[in-house]
Amino acid sequence: MKALFDLTASQEIYAPHSIRMEGDLTLGGLFPVHARGIPGEPCGDIKKENGIHRLEAMMYALDQINSDDDLLPNVTLGARVLDTCSRDTYALEQSLTFVQALIQKDTSDVRCMNGEPPVFVKPEKVVGVIGASASSVSIMVANILRLFQIPQISYASTAPELSDDRRYDFFSRVVPPDSFQAQAMVDIVKAMGWNYISTVASEGSYGEKGVDTFHQLSRESGGICIAQSLKIPHNHKQENFDKIIRLLLETRYARAVVLFASDEDIRGILNASKRADQVGHFLWIGSDSWGAKNSPVHQLEEAAVGAVTILPKRATIAGQERIGTDSKYEQEGKVQFVIDAVYAMAHALHNMQRDLCPDVSGICPDMDLAGGKKLLKYIRSVTFNGSAGTSVNFNRNGDAPGRYDLFQYQINNNSSPGYKHIGQWTETLQLNIEDMQWPNGQTEIPSSVCSQPCKTGERKKTVKGMPCCWHCEPCDGYQYQYDETSCKLCSYSMMPNPNRTACQPIPIVKLEWHSPWAVIPVFLAMLGIIATIFVMATFIRYNDTPIVRASGRELSYVLLTGIFLCYIITFVMIAKPDVAVCSFRRIFLGLGMCISYAALLTKTNRIYRIFEEGKTSVTAPRLISPTSQLAITSSLISAQLLGVFIWFGVDPPNTIVDYDEQKSINSDQARGVLKCDITDLQIICSLGYSILLMVTCTVYAIKTRGVPENFNEAKPIGFTMYTTCIVWLAFIPIFFGTAQSAEKLYIQTTTLCISMNLSASVALGMLYIPKVYVIIFHPELNVQKRKRSFKAVVTAASLTTRLSHKTSDRPNGEAKTELCENIDPNSKYHQTRARIHKESQGSSAISRSRSADLVGVLI
Repeated sequence: MKALFDLTASQEIYAPHSIRMEGDLTLGGLFPVHARGIPGEPCGDIKKENGIHRLEAMMYALDQINSDDDLLPNVTLGARVLDTCSRDTYALEQSLTFVQALIQKDTSDVRCMNGEPPVFVKPEKVVGVIGASASSVSIMVANILRLFQIPQISYASTAPELSDDRRYDFFSRVVPPDSFQAQAMVDIVKAMGWNYISTVASEGSYGEKGVDTFHQLSRESGGICIAQSLKIPHNHKQENFDKIIRLLLETRYARAVVLFASDEDIRGILNASKRADQVGHFLWIGSDSWGAKNSPVHQLEEAAVGAVTILPKRATIAGQERIGTDSKYEQEGKVQFVIDAVYAMAHALHNMQRDLCPDVSGICPDMDLAGGKKLLKYIRSVTFNGSAGTSVNFNRNGDAPGRYDLFQYQINNNSSPGYKHIGQWTETLQLNIEDMQWPNGQTEIPSSVCSQPCKTGERKKTVKGMPCCWHCEPCDGYQYQYDETSCKLCSYSMMPNPNRTACQPIPIVKLEWHSPWAVIPVFLAMLGIIATIFVMATFIRYNDTPIVRASGRELSYVLLTGIFLCYIITFVMIAKPDVAVCSFRRIFLGLGMCISYAALLTKTNRIYRIFEEGKTSVTAPRLISPTSQLAITSSLISAQLLGVFIWFGVDPPNTIVDYDEQKSINSDQARGVLKCDITDLQIICSLGYSILLMVTCTVYAIKTRGVPENFNEAKPIGFTMYTTCIVWLAFIPIFFGTAQSAEKLYIQTTTLCISMNLSASVALGMLYIPKVYVIIFHPELNVQKRKRSFKAVVTAASLTTRLSHKTSDRPNGEAKTELCENIDPNSKYHQTRARIHKESQGSSAISRSRSADLVGVLI
């Protein structure tokens, strides 16, 4: 055998399309020795350097096996090698040669001229086939070899569909399938942080199936979207590549492009990108068809800078001096796998011969009868160290384990352009990102994403059918970013933090003492308290003087106490709410007004009853004594206190935080208001009784408005009540009109405090300040006048009232009344009228102080 094949001889011996080498067992071989191209011929005359190297590798392996005394001892392996011309249809025709020995021909109708049966030379039986190289060729050949149960081991076919053990059950390969390569590509893309990818494939099984596998794996892994998937036709032209570049530029953000294409197509793509002036824009990820070859990037180095390529892990085998000695190129990369495929077949035959022929040196009949199915079992179970020192074995589908080297094409200032080893993939990715370089001198990994990451506090609104593309929408209002794609509403008492990644408690506020809303009512209240204390102290100091006594000392002190409480309530309303403060608010909110208007109502009612009684009788009305007046006032006040105590029992006082009051659209301005659990309606109800007393007192003030001011306080009380009614009529719309305001707490509290301060100030100013002025600055007027009888006073007041008509209604300007027209001038009536007129003109102290009323006369 060695004499027949001198592997160091010229490559011209491999020029024929078929080579035979005798042996005990024959292996078939399929290699692309010649290039296709002559019209009408299956192959051209141009020899393919790679195919010749692989053919030499098979011959080298057979020579080494036949020289090994430990592997297949006493058994010689032969070969029948055919040229596929890289065409699947032509390879199918050639492979029929391998099955001729297995076809039973019917010779019953065939006779020689002498009548004897013909003699047919039966071709040698092929036990197994090594090849083919292209996946499309292997698929075509595998379909016919499986019919005759001939095992096949490929050294270069990587199409994923060949892993289908149901269709290609007799097919095995010593190279990993493209499904592993596609998984490595997916891992590279994810490691780069790219999620928007385009793919380009050469038309045919290798490119289309590789891209399909990449699509499937990217969907399964998630986080990768395919922007475009383009195909390069078989009979391509320059316009086809230019169109592909134009289409890729339509999705400019998808800069990363996965290439499952032949080296010729890869070169066309790089050239088109250079013509389109897009050098450096695309980030190429090349399959093993690109690998570390120089042919695709020759004179296109700039367009290929940064390209990441994949190549099955390989090594230059020892003994390479015998392979391709006359070639100007380095040893072809598939040589290692050709040798491993031949050795895999040899190891399977060796194990089969050892089991079936244990006592026979060489081939026994059992081995001849075993068939290809038995041999396939031994092929799938072989394990040995291959020519590169790595383990060779097959999985249940006949695939070799995935082991890839990763390269990047780089141009360094210190060295010539070339491929730099940047990592490897052996079921998991090991990538040295720090060793990678990128186009245009970029130091950071370029981006290939459809949409930029959303800012903090924004959610992704994905585009339908494209999960890697989204719009960023801010979480607004009281929402926070729950995850990348959704916002959630914070709980009732919470608001989003500044970056909207979580919720935080809403700040709690209250009416502060330094707030302008509090300063004004506090200032008024302090002035009122000082004035009230001063008036009360003056009255106590001059308690027995006529003016103080004429004012009704007991009710005056009660009224001054109510006025004092009206001022005090300002401090209670502004104080920080707690259970005690809320309790005091309930008690004193309406108590001050109740005390004030209960005292005034008692006074006006007393005056009204006195003068009404005087119209019909000279007898004093009942319950007009100081003790009776205090009792009436106390009973009126008790009704208010009873209502408050019932309120305490039904709804105990407590504090609440109102988040609705200042919960504006802008969550940053949201505040929780600490307040007592008193509603607006409860406040009005608490003040309602006092308002009822105020209205009733006003009615009595109106009824007693005709009483001469020298005899009573009816007119000052009337003015006080009119003014107070105006104040509270203004308070009601302001209080309820601001219920929806963001500053409701401040406006309502300030309005309420100022209204109560004004009410107290009006009563204090109109009823007591004139008296204090007389007491302090005109003590000479604060003297005792003579007392008059109740009958005289009532009669005088009644007559004075009747004489109050205009003089213009009397003839000649004479002031007369209906009661006096027919009365004698010397009668008792005229004498009484004269005395009343004299008294009304002479009592200056009583007139100026407005305190010599009926009550003062009766004291």
